[in-house]
Amino acid sequence: MKTPIQKILFGSPGTGKSHKIDKEIIPNDLGITSPENVIKTVFHPEYTYGDFMGKLVPITISGKVEYNFYGGHFLKALAQAYKNIKDAHDKDGNKQQEPKNVALVIDEINRGNSSAIFGTIFQLLDRDENGWSNYGINITDIEFIKLLDLIGTKFGYDNKGNINEYKLSPHDGVAKLETLQKKIDFLKFDLVNMIIRIPPNLSILATMNTSDNSIYFMDSAFKRRWDWQFVNWDDTKPPAPKYCTGGTLDEDKWKKLIKNLNGFIKSHHTSIRGIEDKQIGYYFIKQPVTAEQIQNKLMFFLWDSVFNRDKKPLVDLLEVTRDELVTFGDFTKLHNKFIANIMNFKV
Repeated sequence: MKTPIQKILFGSPGTGKSHKIDKEIIPNDLGITSPENVIKTVFHPEYTYGDFMGKLVPITISGKVEYNFYGGHFLKALAQAYKNIKDAHDKDGNKQQEPKNVALVIDEINRGNSSAIFGTIFQLLDRDENGWSNYGINITDIEFIKLLDLIGTKFGYDNKGNINEYKLSPHDGVAKLETLQKKIDFLKFDLVNMIIRIPPNLSILATMNTSDNSIYFMDSAFKRRWDWQFVNWDDTKPPAPKYCTGGTLDEDKWKKLIKNLNGFIKSHHTSIRGIEDKQIGYYFIKQPVTAEQIQNKLMFFLWDSVFNRDKKPLVDLLEVTRDELVTFGDFTKLHNKFIANIMNFKV
């Protein structure tokens, strides 16, 4: 089970972001070959939490209206990841093989209201070093029953229509949730209290057109939980980093960079709205901090969220003309000079 990818690919329209996900990341980085392990959706202004997690939908059967709960794209992806983990273990809970990876692909992530769509799922995006969500969230009874159903659980009912038996192959004939819990502890979700976590074999990949970023505002807390990858229109790459050893920045240098960067941001407080939320914490990028994360996640946050209204502070810092700093592609190519000047900035 490889380290999960939680990344937004961004760039101009038509730069091949979706193609890169389909033809490179999914087969090569995640090793996914089966269509059932790829769940795709597209965010749009009418897309809701119900579309993402699940919702009741009325249907008419023999003249009567009934309501069925249909799992959303996230719930389906989560269930598929859990199912793959279950299938990789025997009836005694011993792992026999590595679980197959699952990818949830979200195209146009900023064309929907991501904060409203993710809702409480937002909390799950913080991942531990082992790939599991740091924190679990409670979901509703109907969502949880649907999740168990999608994993492959069969239910038994009493004469009042209440569930009194749970059957999950190879653990058939389990009467109570507490008993089933002990048999599938490796899934790391709480059956009794209905608490779920994203497992390490579930990756979430998204695309976004940089020019469309203002369609729906993505707050800093949401952005922080993703890795970012810029795809330039001509597919060019920034020059090799001069500030890293082996592609990573040591912790002391990272702390100095953040201290100086926050000093630089604070020195331009007159042109920055909500400056308290624009300063950056040490855990904005978790260790190890790579040059790729600096060029994409950190620099895009500065470009898009901190100095989005006025690029003059960046122009002055880099000692270039405004015509030389028009696009984010221009900015990321100057990453060596940017880091060097920030490291020398007098706080």
